[in-house]
Amino acid sequence: MTLLAGCASAARGEGAPQKGLPPITAQTARSGGPVDPLQAALAFDAVDLRIELLPDRQAITGVATLSFTARAPLDTLLLDLDRNLAVRAVSIDGTALKPAAWSNPDGRLRIALPHPVPAGARIVARIGYGGTPHVAVNAPWDDGFVWTKTRDGKPWIASTQEGYGCDLFWPCLDFPTGEPGVADLRITVPRGLSAPANGVLVARETLPRGRTSWHWRVKHPNTYALALTVGPYELLSDTYHSRFGNLIRLNYWYLPPARQKASALFAEFAPTLDFFEQVIGPYPFGDEKLGVVESPYLGMEHQTINAYGNNYKKSPEGFDWLFQHELSHEWFGNQLTAGDWDDYWLHEGFAQYLQPLYGEWREGKARYLAMLDGYRNRIENRSPLVSGRPRTEEEVYESAQGGPGVDIYYKGAWVLHTLRGLIGDKAFFASVRRLVYGRPDPAPGNFAPRYGSTAEFEALAAVESGQDLGWFFDAYVRRAALPELVATPEPGGLRLDWRAGGRFPMPVEAEVGGTRVTVAMPEGVGHLPVPAGTHVVLDPEAKILKRSVAIEAYQADQRGG
Repeated sequence: MTLLAGCASAARGEGAPQKGLPPITAQTARSGGPVDPLQAALAFDAVDLRIELLPDRQAITGVATLSFTARAPLDTLLLDLDRNLAVRAVSIDGTALKPAAWSNPDGRLRIALPHPVPAGARIVARIGYGGTPHVAVNAPWDDGFVWTKTRDGKPWIASTQEGYGCDLFWPCLDFPTGEPGVADLRITVPRGLSAPANGVLVARETLPRGRTSWHWRVKHPNTYALALTVGPYELLSDTYHSRFGNLIRLNYWYLPPARQKASALFAEFAPTLDFFEQVIGPYPFGDEKLGVVESPYLGMEHQTINAYGNNYKKSPEGFDWLFQHELSHEWFGNQLTAGDWDDYWLHEGFAQYLQPLYGEWREGKARYLAMLDGYRNRIENRSPLVSGRPRTEEEVYESAQGGPGVDIYYKGAWVLHTLRGLIGDKAFFASVRRLVYGRPDPAPGNFAPRYGSTAEFEALAAVESGQDLGWFFDAYVRRAALPELVATPEPGGLRLDWRAGGRFPMPVEAEVGGTRVTVAMPEGVGHLPVPAGTHVVLDPEAKILKRSVAIEAYQADQRGG
């Protein structure tokens, strides 16, 4: 997800509906957390989703055909669906059910199966539904639909659902591991509008009354990554010759008035992709496309069709941070998906860290350090990055709910920076590659999207570095407060102590009179020899994330405290 709340691109034109309506239940606003046993008993094989958008009514109609394999005996099918989208018909394995067989009082669609289903059996549910979907208050931080118009009065529509989940517009399993194996999206829109979406375009068909149906197919989509984005788009397209030997389609759907600016952004696609493939590994969805679509909100990592609404703003780094950030989620979020929202920092911490890494790749160390320095002032340390229990998306994303909030971005990036400095580039990037692809030698065609966790990343980093890193992850991921380095004068130099709430044998570099030395701290304590009158700088290249009294005072001043 993008950050910088409050900076979403302004909706163009007039006629936007009232935001926040119709209201949704607490259940619909919830995504992830402990999984209901009835849903855990389902392997989600495929979904065929047929949706028509009705801009004049700000409504949708849909037919979802969902295929499951039962992992355990079942007599009930439990799905997530916003109750604002009324269910009008349900069939199971071709048998139409009477309305009494289903209910949806709170955003959980409960369907009584016409007969018990044994473990290993297949279930095909066909659900007809429709209504007025929830309108986002401040997309993408508050989820829902955005119904607006372009400057020349044409409909411009988009959905976003990372926080509240996929059930905002289709019946689904609203938790990270509820991905379908394959999804077909058949999106019908009024005359003159395009509907770019996830995956590969299978067909485009003209229907009666001038409508157009766009049929897309995507493999292993993230639950919240299936998205609707509709507008009077034009397309920029090219083919990228990957350093891994495969050809990747590059597509950018943009609004026509921005042709020149759109072309400049499109020129960033290939070099940015080359950076990711060189530093991390193969683009995960090379057999589908790298797609981006201009959206009426800031952005979101919708798999192979990332939403972009940064209005082509320039930055001193020389690249579009929003485009680069969302593209990084194709590796960290879509290829590698956290199995539980508790490990959300694996999505956002890596995506945030890939920004200064890209700066370093383009311009060198100065740009890398400058970008990281800007992040450092925004770390809050209110809650640990990881709690060790299942959590919903908002329990992590919202600091008001006790979550780490923005720390999953900025602190996550600094944790990765510190780990890289500790174990070295070879071990760091090898462990990251194995985390993303599940193997050390990724190549097009030999990997698939996977689930990962903080515990797995810790284990991989330990194997690749040959070090026990439990103390590192305890200090930075499982505790909130930052380690503090205390320097106390003693005969012949300085005594260095780490205060970290536990074992913390982090070595410390120092510059003593212009000479660089390293102090081993096997027990969290060390001695730095310093000749009398010599100037000392500890951690001169800022390799270690640690407490800073100056930053704490600055943050208090910014808060007015």
